[in-house]
Amino acid sequence: MLDFLITPAYAQGQAAAQGGGMESLIFMILLFGILYFLLIRPQQKQVKQHKEMVSNLRRGDRVVTQGGIVGQIHRVDDNNEELIVEVGEVEVDNKVRKPVRMRVRRSAIGSVVDKSVPTEGEEKAEEKSEEKSEEKKDDEKSA
Repeated sequence: MLDFLITPAYAQGQAAAQGGGMESLIFMILLFGILYFLLIRPQQKQVKQHKEMVSNLRRGDRVVTQGGIVGQIHRVDDNNEELIVEVGEVEVDNKVRKPVRMRVRRSAIGSVVDKSVPTEGEEKAEEKSEEKSEEKKDDEKSA
């Protein structure tokens, strides 16, 4: 009775042929390769550079934390991966006081503004600390 409202589908064509599974697999591999070289690999390089920068921090370096705080490294504590950073100078009653010192994790350092030049004493101390750390690693391996 209401057949005139329904359009009959007399001339339905055949469905289009489906592509092979191998073509889609090759496309997916190609897409993953492009994403790897455009996104993943540059990120890995950036992380490697950041780790190297953070491991080479020393007293006197001017740094910027990821929170935007600019300061100078006062002390480096290698045991628990922390730094003491001096931030600015405090002026109270027209007298300049000591800078504020903050304890910061190494991983929170965003960039190094100025690199300090190591003195002879610092270089010798670094060599001794490296020798001690190598001895500890050797002791741990032998245990």
